[in-house]
Amino acid sequence: MPFQKIESEKLAAAVVRQIEGLILQGILRPGERLPSERELSERLDVSRPSLREAVAELQEAGLLTTRAGSGIFVADVLGSAFSPALIRLFAHNDDAVFDYLSFRRDIEGLAAERAARLGSDTDLEVIDTLFRRMEAAHSKRNPSDEAELDAQFHMAIVEASHNVIMLHMMRAMFDLLQEGVFYNRQVMFRNRPTRDALLEQHRAINAAIQTRDGAAARAAVSAHMDFVEQALGDQRKAERHEALARLRLRHQSDK
Repeated sequence: MPFQKIESEKLAAAVVRQIEGLILQGILRPGERLPSERELSERLDVSRPSLREAVAELQEAGLLTTRAGSGIFVADVLGSAFSPALIRLFAHNDDAVFDYLSFRRDIEGLAAERAARLGSDTDLEVIDTLFRRMEAAHSKRNPSDEAELDAQFHMAIVEASHNVIMLHMMRAMFDLLQEGVFYNRQVMFRNRPTRDALLEQHRAINAAIQTRDGAAARAAVSAHMDFVEQALGDQRKAERHEALARLRLRHQSDK
């Protein structure tokens, strides 16, 4: 007969499953430090040997890493999304910026639609709280804070869509954006009319999600990305025109 005795799950295996789940759901983030062995064993209510066994298994799987004298960290599992060579190509290719925006228009539109439909009340509260913080940063005229909150707002929407593939893919994309690989968000937030328009676009996205209107949320994201694409295109054009003007001025000075 093919039946086998039912055995209770080892504590170490249960710990592994819990930590894997927290990483998969994006609750434990790449680079995040885990509590000390003593604290973690107490929180999980397992012995230290069981915890060490679980940590060793997660390290072997490449999900956790140790740093001498610092502790245990979630591995940089997003770092492999794009190779360093491809990141360099992104950074030096203008077309990549607009392809990136087109990608975000499609994926984030879907995420906003899903968030409006599937997000929990707490998910929507997080999104609304971040928007209120964007409003506060806007009134203080702090482009750095406003740009950072912009990224957090969009990631909260992706998280509220409850799709782990989308979550990790977009986190990798936003990490590149944060590093200025595609464009510098702060540049967009330095111009007051642009900042005002961006805030209103985020207001529209938030309002649609809060009323659970998926179609309106998707349309608001699309309008936002269209504006960003136009603004960046105008910025690139202005930079080229300025470079030509300086060249003409230098040429005239040399005569």
